[in-house]
Order: sequence, then structure tokens, then C-alpha cells
Amino acid sequence: MNYVVIKCGGSVFEQLPPSFYQNIVEIQAQGEWQPIIVHGGGPLISQLLEQTGVETTFVDGLRVTTNEVLDVVEMALSGSINKGIVRELSKANGNAIGVSGVDGNLLNAKPVNEDGRLGFVGQVTDVNTSLLENFFNQNLIPVVSPIGIDKTGQRFNVNADMAASAVAQALGAKLCFISDIPGIYHEVNGEKEVFHQLNETKIEELIQQEVIFGGMIPKVQSALAALHQGVMEVSIVNGTQEHGLLEFMQGKEIGTRISLNQEVPHV
Repeated sequence: MNYVVIKCGGSVFEQLPPSFYQNIVEIQAQGEWQPIIVHGGGPLISQLLEQTGVETTFVDGLRVTTNEVLDVVEMALSGSINKGIVRELSKANGNAIGVSGVDGNLLNAKPVNEDGRLGFVGQVTDVNTSLLENFFNQNLIPVVSPIGIDKTGQRFNVNADMAASAVAQALGAKLCFISDIPGIYHEVNGEKEVFHQLNETKIEELIQQEVIFGGMIPKVQSALAALHQGVMEVSIVNGTQEHGLLEFMQGKEIGTRISLNQEVPHV
């Protein structure tokens, strides 16, 4: 079986059309690829923290995570967002199961740094692939919330990109970052021209030239980090485009496919 890990950030969910979820169900039904969804939920977490009056601080752009913050993070990710995705897949006649990385020790984690400055912000050390395989054998689409756990039962808030990369690495899967843009592109005479294939050297070039800038930089850095960790292929695909994900999985020139050293055409 071939696997594809589909990572969705919290900021893109409201823009996803029903066809996005239909595409995931169709991809599974076609039998060649088994999809796994890993999701984030930053905007809802921030909203709930504000509503509940839980104070948070940031270090180097990362939220310092106390157990009190984790209660809210878990409520947003493993509760509202996770079950919302499962419902959308059910509406599309899919058979999905929502799980947290805590369930069945799916995502074993440890602190991202030992000095404790970030609190319980974690990185994945091991993925319980046998649990995922049980879901696959029951024809289920796993929807994974990126909360990790260690052997003492301590929870960790794991960056969704890092969690998706760890799952993809453990399964030898393709990794697909869902975005609200057509891929990595530059503008020529006011028209967006998408780079359908990029390698590491070309990406570094485009960052230097400020063709890749702002919020796209962490996306491509996450993609390259995943490739360096052994993920077979990483792509950025526009989830808001009708049937874009399905066409991408059929090999059409949709989005941007990223590799470490493959020859790359200009556009």
C-alpha cells in the first residue's frame, strides 16, 4: 500500500470546499493510495486561549506551553477541529476516525529543548504505525491531532508540520502540505507562474531573490526538513481549488513538488 500524509493548517480550513473532502474519500476508494490527515489549529487555539483568559507568551515565535495551555490546545485540536474534519469526511461518504497522538501512544514525544524555556512543546520520537495499520485494515481514514505523549503520560504540543513529517517518515509516505495558494510561484506581467518542481538549490536561490518570502519560507523549510528526514516526496497543493488534490494525486501539473536534488525546469 502507498501512503499519502495530507497536512492541513488551521488557517486554511474555513476556505476548503466540500470537494476537498470528497477528493480524499475518492483517493482512498481508488485503492492505490491510503490517505492520512494531520491537522493544526493555531487560530482556534489563540481564540480559545483569549476566551478562557489563559495567558501565554512566545519564545522565538513558538508558544510557551504549560499544562494549562495544553488543556486548551487539546480542546481545540483533539476536540473541535479533529471531529469537524471527521464530520466533513462523513458527509462525503467517507469512513474516518479522529485520533490524537495521545491515543494508543500514536505520537511518542519529548521536549524540543531540554532547558524548559518552551514548556511542553514537543517533537516526535516514534510513531505507532501498527495502530495506523489497524485503521487502514478497517478501511478507515485516520485524522490525527498533533498532541504527543511520553512514557510518564506527559502531553506535548507538537508543531503540525513536524508531526506530519514524522508520520510520513514512519510510513515511507508522500507528504502533501495543503495551502490556499497554487504552489510556489512568481509573478510575470501580473500573472502567477507556478514552479511545478523545485529542488533544494533552486529554493535557496528563490529565497535569496525574495521570490519566496514571508509565510512561504517556513512552508518550504518544513518541506526540505521532511525530505532530509527521509520523506519520499513533499508537495504544496492548493486545497481551495476544486478537485485540485485529486488531480495532483493523478500526476497532473498541480501545485509544487519538492525534491532535494532533482533536475528542475524553470516553470
